[in-house]
Formats: sequence, C-alpha cells, structure tokens
Amino acid sequence: MKTETIAAIATGLSNAGISIVRISGENAVELTDKIFSSKKENFHLSEAKSHTIHYGTIVSKGEALDEVLVSVMKAPNSYTRENVVEINCHGGIVVTKKILEAVLQAGARPAEPGEFTKRAFLNGRLDLSQAEAVIEIIQAKSELALKNSVRQLKGKIQEKIIRLREQILRDTAFLEAALDDPEHISLDGFAETLKENVEKEIAVISEMIQSYENGRMLREGVRTVILGKPNAGKSSLLNTMLKEERAIVTEIAGTTRDTLEETVFLNGVALNIVDTAGIRWTKDTVERIGVDKARAAAKDADLILYVVDSSVPLDENDMEIITLIASKPAFVLLNKSDLQQVVSEEELRKHTLKEIVRISVKEKEGLDLLEQKITDLFFSGVLSYNDEIYLTNERHKAALHTAVQSLSQVLESINQGMPEDFYSIDLTDAYEELGRIIGQSVDEDVINKIFQDFCMGK
Repeated sequence: MKTETIAAIATGLSNAGISIVRISGENAVELTDKIFSSKKENFHLSEAKSHTIHYGTIVSKGEALDEVLVSVMKAPNSYTRENVVEINCHGGIVVTKKILEAVLQAGARPAEPGEFTKRAFLNGRLDLSQAEAVIEIIQAKSELALKNSVRQLKGKIQEKIIRLREQILRDTAFLEAALDDPEHISLDGFAETLKENVEKEIAVISEMIQSYENGRMLREGVRTVILGKPNAGKSSLLNTMLKEERAIVTEIAGTTRDTLEETVFLNGVALNIVDTAGIRWTKDTVERIGVDKARAAAKDADLILYVVDSSVPLDENDMEIITLIASKPAFVLLNKSDLQQVVSEEELRKHTLKEIVRISVKEKEGLDLLEQKITDLFFSGVLSYNDEIYLTNERHKAALHTAVQSLSQVLESINQGMPEDFYSIDLTDAYEELGRIIGQSVDEDVINKIFQDFCMGK
C-alpha cells in the first residue's frame, strides 16, 4: 500500500553543530532528489545504494540553502521499513527550518508526533511494547532507567508475552479440536494438564506485575522525602546532596514552609528528593499547611530520610514522625554530631527499628556513608534492580492484571468441574489481553494515543 511521504526535524530545534531533517515514505529518495545537488557530476540520489552518505547542497527556488550530507536508507532495511532519507545540515534554527520547508514544498507532508515510530510499528519493524520503549529511552532520567528501556526495545517484554501466548494458544487449540472431534481426540486428564500450565502462566505474569513499582522508580526516580522537626537540618541536607544552595537555610525554626523537589543521581539511581516543612504543632496558618504537605509527602514516599537533631531531646513531634516512617523504607539520620549530644542511638532504637546513620551536615561527615547505604538499599532488594526486565508502563500492567483475572477464572472453572468449553472463553480473553501489550489485538484509538505523546521527528 502506498503511503504519504512524511518529514520532520529529528533533532532539537536549537543552535547546534548538526541538525537532521528526516524523511520517510515510498517517494522519500525521489523527493529529496528534487532539491539535492550532488558534488559529483551527473549523480542523482535515485541511483544511490542503500545505507550510503552523499555530499552536496540543498537548493530551493534556485537558492543554495546549505551544504549537507544526505543519508539514504532503502526499504525494508530502515527504521520505518520504508525508504528513509536524513539530511544532515548545519545546526542553525533558521537553516534547518528552511530545509524542512524545501522538503515539504517538494511534496512531503509534516510528520505527526511519533509518526516515524508509528510506521515502524505498523510495518512490523517494532511491536507496540518496543515502540513505547523508544519514548522511555528519550525520557530516561537515570542510567538504570535507560538500561531497562533498552532491554525493552530489544524485545525482552515481547519475548515473555509471546511465550505466554504460545502456550495459551496451544491449550486453546487442543481444547477446541477435542470439542469439535471428541471421537478422535480425548480430553481425559486435560484439565489437570491445563491447570498446571495456567498456574505457571499466572506465576510469570504476577512476577511481571510485581516488578512495576520498581519499574516506576526506575522510570520516574525514587521519591525520597526528607522529614524532621524544624531546624533539624533538612534543607541543609538537601543543599549538600545537590552540591548547591537550593533551599533557604536560616537559624529560624520553620523557615521551610512548602515542599521543594530536586533530583540527585547516585550511582545511576535517580532520587527525586523532597524537602519538607518541619513537623510540629503551630498556630501559623501558612506553616501548618506546609506541615500537612509534609505528612502527605511521607505517605507517597518510596524512601524517607528522617533527620533528627541530636542536640535537642525527642518529643511528641518525633514520635509522630517515627509513626509516619514505620511502614516505609527509611533511614534515621542523627544529625549535628558535632554538637553536644542529647539524643543517642540507643534512645532512638527504643522507638524505631530503622537503620540509624550518624551525620553532620555542617561538617560534611557521614554523608558518603549515607549515599552508599541508599545505593545498597536500592540494589539489595528493598528497592531492587537486576538484569531482569522491569515493567514500567501502566498500560502493560492493566493488561496483565486482566489476563491474570481471566486465567484465574479458568482455574476456578477447573476446580468447580465446569464443562470444558468454559475454559476456552477465558483462555481466549487472556490471550487477547496479552496481545494488547505487543499490539496484536489493540484498537486504533489506543495506538493513536500512544504515539501522540512522542516528540516530533521520532
């Protein structure tokens, strides 16, 4: 089927060394040939071999716009599996726009956001989970998020889904064949075999679903909330971890009135650190709103850093904070170790089982140890990462949940001794839900929504 030729600027629209105008479609080479003047005499791009680069000039209405290198990639060996041309020009905003205009005047139309990747999916170059991995690679906030997205782009999710669907399809096909021809195909013992297969499938899917929270932290960063009483050193800790004076620090208790969020990278892990107002009872309306925000932030945290001023006795505010962190991964930071100690580690251990780290933000003591412990926490399994693929997409998670429900219904039918044709209905539902993840059974509206979130030129 003939498709329109599309074009877009594939690099950031800013002054840079190089910009790329990407063109894709059946007529991409011929269209570019209209505006390309090669430095080789009597040479035309239509004569070019695939995966070659050619030096020349882009000419529009008799005017030379720029000297360029033009890459030619012919179908099906290209990103979109269509003919693709990339014009590598100088990185000025004006010249890049003028070259795109020349391409459009030659017969291309502007590409929609994500349309190149959408064509790669529609032409079978990528499945839907791989296409979604492309945008996650672009948006990756950390090395680990990037690594996970690259593994997804290589088809790691696709491999798991295909294996699951193949087993479900085999069982469904055998069941349908036996129901159609009971004289020659026996279902004796099939229920037990099917039960064993379905239980294995549920276990694999459930493991994928359970990886979602860690996957979310890889994608978005670990939401790390700093809690403590006023003047405990929370904002100073944030500034020290950022290595810049981002939060206002004074000797006046209650200086921080609102939450402040910044991102820090520790050994490939992105921490979205939230500084909060000191937790205490107060008559000040504005400060009280800040304290409420601190409590809310604690509930949504992936990790809490509870800063204790070791020079001030514990009180009811500390007891509230200890309650807030009880069900969360957390470190208790015994700060101001350079001052006269009033609170000891032994006293803190009477109230909390969380690991205690002695630090002095002012003297920069204990902070390297804290960073190492946070990293160890991430890699140890509380917040974990290994070479397994992590689920990062809410759409995938929803489809897996529905598939598990359908497979669980198969088990229920087997356990209740229901007729075999009941199995087939739920097996088919699970098969189709899994297919939604890789784009085998998904409607056009979902596809359009996925690709509209892409950047232009990708």
